[in-house]
Amino acid sequence: MKALLITTALIPLLLAGQERFETDSFKTSAGILKISFIGHGTLMFELDGTVIHIDPVMRETDYSKMPGADLILVTHHHGDHLDMTAIKHGRKDNTMIIMTTKCHEMLENPGNVVIMKNGDITNFGEILIEAIPAYNIVHKRPGGEAFHIKGEGNGYILNIGDTHVLVAGDTENIPEIKNLKDIDIAFLPMNLPYTMDPEMVADAVKSFRPRVIYPYHYGNTDTGKLVNLLKDEKDIEVRVLRKK
Repeated sequence: MKALLITTALIPLLLAGQERFETDSFKTSAGILKISFIGHGTLMFELDGTVIHIDPVMRETDYSKMPGADLILVTHHHGDHLDMTAIKHGRKDNTMIIMTTKCHEMLENPGNVVIMKNGDITNFGEILIEAIPAYNIVHKRPGGEAFHIKGEGNGYILNIGDTHVLVAGDTENIPEIKNLKDIDIAFLPMNLPYTMDPEMVADAVKSFRPRVIYPYHYGNTDTGKLVNLLKDEKDIEVRVLRKK
């Protein structure tokens, strides 16, 4: 795998007097990619003035005071990922919104929406976006239904120049993730019973071997366990971003 040039790390970002978010920056062939951890499963990417909100929700920050999005990605329909109020405040007149069919059914005044199913590919400017499956195999509700059903949710791979970023959504270490290739930066969820424990995240990471792995959606999970499980993987860096 090619070297991934990292220009800055763990820089507090202050937005218009609002709370601080930890931000990492990566040099890509398309420009500097800034990744901000807003909280839980919510992220913000910035690339040469383009703003991407991923699973924006008001409980993580006030989106009326956040930069307006050029692109919004929604992984699935659960309330900690799909928030119509956050989308209303976070979008601009020409914002593209990418989401699942189930999300679209729940959205009021959807505007410029592209529905993506598992396996679909689309473009936003120079960014190629792939939708991949996100679901549970092991963890289920008391009635036996998976917390996340195959086909209902997406993970997204954003191909930004020569850099490939995975935002996995709510999923386990499913074959579709373990078989990925050439992922540079990966966000994998890590909280039971809804997604993965550290052992499942480590299993996935050892299979598809991203250059940088961020656990997210981790709640009260001890992120140090993942660091320890991957400590001998010298070509994989574990980073933990925290909400200030």
